[in-house]
Amino acid sequence: MASELPVPPFYDPAQARRWGYAPDAAALFAAATEWRREHGLRPAGADARRVHLLLVDVQRDFCFPEGSLYVGGRSGTGALDDNDRLARFVYRNLARISEITCTLDTHFPFQVFSPAFWQDAAGQPLAAHREIRLEDVQSGRVRPNPDVADFACGGDVGWLRRQVEHYCAELERAGRYTLYLWPPHCLAGGDGHALAGVAQAARLFHAWARSAPNGVEIKGGHPLTENYSALAPEVLTDFEGHPIAERNERFVATLLAADAVIVAGQAASHCVMSSVDDLLAAARARDPRLARKIHVLRDAMSAVAVPDPAHPGGFAFDFTPQAEAALQRWAEAGAHVVETTCPMEAWPRNGARGDYAAGPAGGR
Repeated sequence: MASELPVPPFYDPAQARRWGYAPDAAALFAAATEWRREHGLRPAGADARRVHLLLVDVQRDFCFPEGSLYVGGRSGTGALDDNDRLARFVYRNLARISEITCTLDTHFPFQVFSPAFWQDAAGQPLAAHREIRLEDVQSGRVRPNPDVADFACGGDVGWLRRQVEHYCAELERAGRYTLYLWPPHCLAGGDGHALAGVAQAARLFHAWARSAPNGVEIKGGHPLTENYSALAPEVLTDFEGHPIAERNERFVATLLAADAVIVAGQAASHCVMSSVDDLLAAARARDPRLARKIHVLRDAMSAVAVPDPAHPGGFAFDFTPQAEAALQRWAEAGAHVVETTCPMEAWPRNGARGDYAAGPAGGR
């Protein structure tokens, strides 16, 4: 088998830039069946080395300018370019990737990071793209929308206020994020919740060509906590110490059981960053050497950079430095920062090269 497979002839890179592209599943199944025969692909279950590709939130709202929370990065074309590179990577490495899991950021109208959840001191709703700190809540400059208490905590507005103070304090104590109000995005049932078409096509094609399950992991639905990470929410308890959410220990175990984990998706500064941080922490807790099995595709993710309409070319918020610091942090922790254009046989594993050299079709 060649070191990499060719990209299937049906793939059109223009689809990576189209919000409305949706693959024809029946046609993909037929093409994958023929591709399997043509290239002698074996079932993923026969792989001697299990390689798990984790695609974090490659959803329309993040991946296209039409989306409500497009991750354009500083270039303005970040996620669009990532879509194409990621699809090509999957197709070229079809025989080496054993399984693909896509996370789906899944939200509802009222959540703690939603503008509708909050009001100013005069009772007016807040706008998206602003931070809320503990002092803002304690001073009364902002407050939780009292209507939310009806369905979030049995109508107890006082409880809700104490809870958001606790929440902001926990975020600041952890030092990972400040509460940020995002525009409505990835709303369950909406068009923006769906995977980008080229990501959906690639995962389905891989599933049928390799007889791989290729499931999804839902995250982000609890009204009282953010859930950037694929593996854990940001805050686990309410101010009284009662659990409000829990870590996805099952999925952690699934990933760490693989021989290699490859991570890509959106956004490098938020959901990818939190997911890799949590995966590395879980790996270190079990055996620090497990960090070496994690590979991050640096050119298949972009950072959130919010353009400033008042200053063309500038940014109201730019999280690129956080993403760049995360890449350095992961490399220092033992993970490997790689690129889609580098053949997998040249990737390091446990400090050595050649561990992904091509063997019989279907992986090693």
